[in-house]
Amino acid sequence: MAKKKLSSDQRKKVLKTLMSYISAYKASLAISIVSALLIVFFTLVFPMLTGNAVDYIIGRNYAAFKREVIVLLSVAILWALIAFIQNKANNRLTYSIVKDIRKDAFANLQRVKLSYQDGKLKGDIASRIITDSEQIADGLLMGFTQLLSGILTIFGTLGFLFYINWIVALVVVLVTPVSLFTASFIAGRTFNLFSKQNKARGEMTGYIDEMISSSNIVSAFGQEENVKKSFDTLNDKWAGFALFATFYSSLTNPVTRFVNSLVYAGVALSGGLSALMGRMTIGALSATLSYASQYTKPFNEISGVMTELQNALSSAERVFSLIEEKDIEVDRDGAISIDAPKGDIKAENLSFSYKKDVPLIENLNIDIKSGMKVAIVGPTGCGKTTLINLLMRFYDVDKGKITVDGRDVRDISFSSLRDAYGMVLQDTWIKTGTVRENIAYANPNASDEDIREAARLCHIDSLIDTLPHGYDEIISEDTDSISHGQKQLISIARVMLSDPHMLILDEATSSIDTRTEIQIQKAFNILMEGRTAFIVAHRLSTIRNADLILVMKDGNIIEQGSHEELISKKGFYYELYNSQFVKA
Repeated sequence: MAKKKLSSDQRKKVLKTLMSYISAYKASLAISIVSALLIVFFTLVFPMLTGNAVDYIIGRNYAAFKREVIVLLSVAILWALIAFIQNKANNRLTYSIVKDIRKDAFANLQRVKLSYQDGKLKGDIASRIITDSEQIADGLLMGFTQLLSGILTIFGTLGFLFYINWIVALVVVLVTPVSLFTASFIAGRTFNLFSKQNKARGEMTGYIDEMISSSNIVSAFGQEENVKKSFDTLNDKWAGFALFATFYSSLTNPVTRFVNSLVYAGVALSGGLSALMGRMTIGALSATLSYASQYTKPFNEISGVMTELQNALSSAERVFSLIEEKDIEVDRDGAISIDAPKGDIKAENLSFSYKKDVPLIENLNIDIKSGMKVAIVGPTGCGKTTLINLLMRFYDVDKGKITVDGRDVRDISFSSLRDAYGMVLQDTWIKTGTVRENIAYANPNASDEDIREAARLCHIDSLIDTLPHGYDEIISEDTDSISHGQKQLISIARVMLSDPHMLILDEATSSIDTRTEIQIQKAFNILMEGRTAFIVAHRLSTIRNADLILVMKDGNIIEQGSHEELISKKGFYYELYNSQFVKA
């Protein structure tokens, strides 16, 4: 889908936000501006000094010529030194700004609600933070390096031309609007094309990320050709926008060069006539032609800079939309921290749906006492995981409320509520780092002895000891040295080490063999002792000893009770249980 064209107000907003980042580095900005002024001054003085040297040679004033050459060399050395200082200041300024933008974008990504990330391609989000930020850096660097110097050079050159010969200067002024029109025409079209190109690139990055992460599934179902076709469609879409954007931006150089040639020809003709009529010296004519070249060169640069800035602005809009995303997790005024909750949890008239026109959970009521083991069972899509998301406040309820120890969870800070829970999901997550760092992720200050004890309770210690570097072995999501089930054991050890007040086990042993699962259940029983625990399970054998089993269907709790009570009722749970354990 093509990106919507930005209005002038939206562009102004993007520029205003960008300026707020630039203003944080006033010292570097001041050095850049002062350096640009000095460089332009020396650039403008140089042709005048050269013209004087030519006149001194023609007039055979060799002493004055030698002095002029010394001055010229001094100016050249100073120009090079200041250019070096400016380049260093511009690089520091540019990459410091982009660093701050990335920092803010990633920080806000940690604050936005889960619903924001669920609605976006992960690759597109990564593209905004990494690739679009690079585009901003390229645009800013060209802007700081060439835009200011170019504008100053144009006006400064005009001033010197008027000083030397106002007729020649007038010829230059009359041709100038052609260059301005050309730059404006090209910039107006390249901005929207670059916006569409960036959008298409984000979609393609997201698709590549998705396909790489599930390459085994693609191969298993023989979908390689379909995946290639889908990628080709996205790639062709990007290439189409990139082709037109590049085409329009590439018009800049030949068109401006044509205009520049007109300017130079006009200066040469009018200046030559003035020299023949004795209104200017040969040296002055030489200086005038140099100024004509200097005057036209910035238009080439500025046109290129404007094209790059349009690309940078469209990229900035994508990054700033992430930074300024308002759907973030913000604690209510007066929200409290719960340091040691007992674990009394209630849901009262709870209703929730991901899409407002598609009901999911309606008028749900539960009353869980501290220390209870609560199992949540039901068919796929019945709302089990959704209920867990609501308990953790990954999403907020639409109606009703959830309370912990009698207090509405919306009156509890996000951090303390989630710190109170330990959570093990069916989908394991391993960060790139050592085994020790992964186990201690939620408790970085844990002692080595505690880390090893958590591994022992999860029956993963013997495996870790066989790794080449033991607890210092580097692992990641893509590590082949340990299996998926072993990664899940590390995830379980992580929760055990965090010593939470309440537990959520969402298919926590689904990837573990039966023998190890029995051992893990013993460890869980120790961990769950005295703690409120929610267990989501498809294998009903794992929850027979639960204090309370909630049977969900179509977003509602249709049955609840102990295993024996539910079996005796011969209702929906009875049918689920028999479907797993009674042979046909």
